[in-house]
Amino acid sequence: MNIAHELKKILPENRIKSRYIDLISYASDAGFYHLVPQAVVQPIGEAEIVALFRFSQQFRIPLVFRTGGTSLSGQSITDGILVDLSQYWNKIQIEEKGQAVRVQPGITGAMVNTYLKKHARKIGPDPSSINSAMMGGILSNNSSGMCCGVALNSYHTTRHIRFILPDGNTFSTEHKKDYARFEMECAPLFVSLADCRDLIAANRALHDRIRHKYQTKNTVGYALNAFIDYHHPLDIMAHLLIGAEGTLAFIAEAVMDTVPDYAYKSTALLYFPTIYAACQAIVPLTNAGALMVELMDRASLHAVEDMDGMPSIVKTLPETAAALLIEFQEESQAALDARVNGFMASAASLDMSEPPVFTIDPAEQSFFWKIRKGLFPAVGAVRASGTTVILEDIAFPVDKLGDAILDLQQLFAQYHYLNAIIFGHAKDGNIHFVVTQSFNTPDEVTRYELFMQDVVALVVNKYDGTLKAEHGTGRNMAPFVETEWGGDAYDIMKKVKEAADPHNLLNPGVIINPDARAHLKHLKELPTVEEEVDRCIECGYCEHKCPSRDITTTPRRRIVIRRALKQLQKNGDKAHYKVLLDQYQYDVLETCAVDGLCATACPVDINTGDLVKRLRRENHSPTANKLALQVARHFRTVEWAARTAIQVGTGINRVFGKHAMTSITKGIRSIIPAVPLWSEQLQPAPGLGILKPQQSADASIVYFPACISRMLGTYEGKSKNLMETFMSVCRKTGISVVVPDNLSGTCCSQIFSSKGYKDAYEHTANHIIEKLWHDSRQGALPVVIDVSSCAYTLHHVRPALNAANKEKFDQLRILDAVDFLHDFVLPKVTAINKKKSIALHPVCSLEKMKTGPKFVKVAQFFAEEVVVPKYAGCCGMAGDRGFLFPELTASATRPESLEVKCNEHDGYYSSTKTCEIAMSAAVKKNYESVLYLVDEGL
Repeated sequence: MNIAHELKKILPENRIKSRYIDLISYASDAGFYHLVPQAVVQPIGEAEIVALFRFSQQFRIPLVFRTGGTSLSGQSITDGILVDLSQYWNKIQIEEKGQAVRVQPGITGAMVNTYLKKHARKIGPDPSSINSAMMGGILSNNSSGMCCGVALNSYHTTRHIRFILPDGNTFSTEHKKDYARFEMECAPLFVSLADCRDLIAANRALHDRIRHKYQTKNTVGYALNAFIDYHHPLDIMAHLLIGAEGTLAFIAEAVMDTVPDYAYKSTALLYFPTIYAACQAIVPLTNAGALMVELMDRASLHAVEDMDGMPSIVKTLPETAAALLIEFQEESQAALDARVNGFMASAASLDMSEPPVFTIDPAEQSFFWKIRKGLFPAVGAVRASGTTVILEDIAFPVDKLGDAILDLQQLFAQYHYLNAIIFGHAKDGNIHFVVTQSFNTPDEVTRYELFMQDVVALVVNKYDGTLKAEHGTGRNMAPFVETEWGGDAYDIMKKVKEAADPHNLLNPGVIINPDARAHLKHLKELPTVEEEVDRCIECGYCEHKCPSRDITTTPRRRIVIRRALKQLQKNGDKAHYKVLLDQYQYDVLETCAVDGLCATACPVDINTGDLVKRLRRENHSPTANKLALQVARHFRTVEWAARTAIQVGTGINRVFGKHAMTSITKGIRSIIPAVPLWSEQLQPAPGLGILKPQQSADASIVYFPACISRMLGTYEGKSKNLMETFMSVCRKTGISVVVPDNLSGTCCSQIFSSKGYKDAYEHTANHIIEKLWHDSRQGALPVVIDVSSCAYTLHHVRPALNAANKEKFDQLRILDAVDFLHDFVLPKVTAINKKKSIALHPVCSLEKMKTGPKFVKVAQFFAEEVVVPKYAGCCGMAGDRGFLFPELTASATRPESLEVKCNEHDGYYSSTKTCEIAMSAAVKKNYESVLYLVDEGL
């Protein structure tokens, strides 16, 4: 059967992904299993979900629902149909003034919290992956996290659920009529659930066992507490879905109760001589009111001790040491101080290596939590190349945690997991341990099998703990569900699965699996490829940052594809290798914006943009490199030609209509795809003629107008172009400026760097640094460039410089226009004319340079209301990508533009011309440089 052909009968072709590259790139999630789907589909509504259920039933093809793909236990992959919900299921509605929130499965937990922030509320579950984990996975895995414990996890904070059963019936616990309808329309399921409820009620030992098991974190098997917490089968079914990992039904929507997001927080990293001593501090800390108590053993600290900002003491800790990252949170400063002081009064009784040092600095707190949340990927990044990283998630009674950890460390030694680490939510007795190994030989698989048998025995038999505290059962614990729960409880779980999904088509093999060796099958191989690729563990933390995520691939999927190419090459599969390589050119190389924002979300700073630049560089022929170098050496001519072309194009538009050039270039592109598409935002710039060189003796800065400004720096409806506006701001604030001569033909080198032309990049980078050195009077004056992306590029050209220019570069101070406005202009402003409401688009470079807060402060100085869209992100323009691949920019700007269009503003501002072009096209409003906001406000 041609599955893609059959799927076209129920879904449009553009939302069916069946190319080889799609199937391969979706075959991995954050876990250590690997299954290649037959197709990936992207439904947009409930009717299409029902149709997919019908399709699955008809052809007996499994369905698996996937959102963020950050699951760690193998529950979001399949060899059937993968249903990707990450793009069209992101609606959110704040209710009851923030006391509740209605969500669809495809919105990230962090975005939900962003919407709730103005109400000082947040959702209860707070997994480490919350920035990229989506609500569908958070609910389906019964996520908890660092501070929610068992009381505020997904199960206990979900008020209502709307779900669709495999037979297509849809119910909501929010509608009273659905309770009667459930009994009438789903009688067999209704009766089965009622029977299970009554069976548990009649079995006191089982009833008490269930109650006891859920007093600690537990996501092994189905949520049997639903049978004792609720009476009506519809309520029972709804709460069984929490933690069911998509094996019983589809969660279409949920209403969640929110919890307070305390404004006052105090955080400390406590050091202990041994991990046992750290565990002995858990109960006293909990009694003192610590909301978060996170354990990190010495091995995990080794993985992050070299990160910029880590306390220097970490490197000096003995090998037996451990640390607790703790945080107190309260509604007022007085209450917070009382909590911290209360703990400090008793701290002397704890066996700590150093006195506690608390911080209330949000930046420092954020750094500590970034370290903790990134431990799993960080450790995975330093594993031996070619090995797989395995994260297990177990819980013990808190009073036995120290002993249990010592026993676990003995197992590490016994099975030669010498680099294993331990960290986790110590307050809840919940720890994670990471081991790395290869699965390339039978002996290695056997080692893992025997190790897991002993781990199960240790957790279940010796300590009566739980084998999965918060990551879900998945494939790797499915064979041990009965071991932990016992036969009576497991029989009920099987009855639930059989009643809800009689044909076993919803995520088969997950949770209920009769195969005792299921956890040893479909194991992921991570072949050695490149340094950047080898460090990646495919956690998916980067994906929400990627501008191409909704059109081609993401950083994680690009890396999965690189690994697949290597594996195909190794296996001698030339046919599939050629197919994947051909598709790879567009999906991996051409539509990557190389913006580098993925590195800001990656715990180990993997910049897939840099990888793509290198791959582009390796793809260039010697002839192409020589041509690029000639372009760099004659950039003055190129600049003149580009400006002339824009003037001619706008002239054609004036004569034949404003859409003429767009139509012409579209036609040419159909024949020659490399021709850029004309943008209606293009306006001819007058060039450097309007700037007179200035060499004032008392100058404060050097002004370097970027080549983008010299070619494209005119804005519709403005009497001054960007260069004139910059000079106007300086005049109004009394800032004396050096305007260099011979600027024509100079460039920051970004155009050659992003395209991977090494020689042209090095030539241009050295040329511009030499000129800036001369113009800045040997580094005496700061250089201001009026385009953020160019400033960022100049900040990072050092590796391309020769030895002499490296010395010059180290003495230069290069400022973005945002830096200039914040540091030089604002202190001089005494009278301003504020706009009422403005919208900002913070470009990628501001985030990477960490100057976004300055951008907002400048805007707030000149406007009463400043709106930074919640979905602000990379526009995908990437210099010229938007002209060459306009579909990339259209996709990248869609979430932000839809948000901005909801309200009218008096102005729209950014700090990079090409990004302003992209946003103007998306929002249908003129985005301008922030320099215009300042100039018009003075």
